[in-house]
Amino acid sequence: MILIFLLLLAAFQASMVDYLYNNPTYYQLDSLTWETEAFRAMELGELVCGEDELDLDALTALMVENSYDLRNIDSLSCDSRRLKAAKPAEYEKLKDAYEMIFGDLEYFPIPVNQAAGVPDISYEDSWGDGRTYGGDRRHEGCDVMGDEMPRGFYPVVSMSGGTVEKVGWLEQGGWRIGVRSRSGAYLYYAHLYSYSRDWKEGDEVRPGELLGFMGDSGYGAQEGTVGNFPVHLHVGIYLKTDNYEELSVNPYWVLRYLEKRRLKANFT
Repeated sequence: MILIFLLLLAAFQASMVDYLYNNPTYYQLDSLTWETEAFRAMELGELVCGEDELDLDALTALMVENSYDLRNIDSLSCDSRRLKAAKPAEYEKLKDAYEMIFGDLEYFPIPVNQAAGVPDISYEDSWGDGRTYGGDRRHEGCDVMGDEMPRGFYPVVSMSGGTVEKVGWLEQGGWRIGVRSRSGAYLYYAHLYSYSRDWKEGDEVRPGELLGFMGDSGYGAQEGTVGNFPVHLHVGIYLKTDNYEELSVNPYWVLRYLEKRRLKANFT
């Protein structure tokens, strides 16, 4: 029996060595992978975004197997068992990071307008693009553009349930509101025209609840500054990690995933 056990153990170890050798990104998977640029880019790709529900086990394994870029994969087939066996603690920590982002998301932040003849919003992946207000910096969000309509036209709803953590004026963000989702992500909505009500820190927010209206506020020390850029909603997603109080991740593909979950409304 001991001999059989030793033979099985040797076979398992050989399988793990072969698995790691043929999947070099597994060598790099560690407890701080969720702080890397590759993770933060959140490149889910079309196949993942087309899923009705995310399988976070599959997402974690796919991301590791494909160096955290799923934009060009042609299949969602994967097997997370060997990864779990090879690096169980590191795997679970990475999966927890994806859970933090996706665990409580329910809605795209701008409803579909059912009124005829009204232009829809648009957005593109501007993650990492240069910004200069307040000094040279990277764009750490996604801008949902509504510049074909006046400020105050498009309603902004909460992507998740959670608690209002920050609200009020910021020089760069203008009128903004930040919601801590129940799964732990900080969801940031900036450049608002107005709020739906007198939000206070600590207020509870329901998924899909109206937060305010899209605007062009910000880029000014004077509270209420508007008109320095086109009307849009800046969406930010931030995680509290081992080494950062607020570490941003790219919202673009997250929004692409949520598009199928747009609420419907009539606003003119």
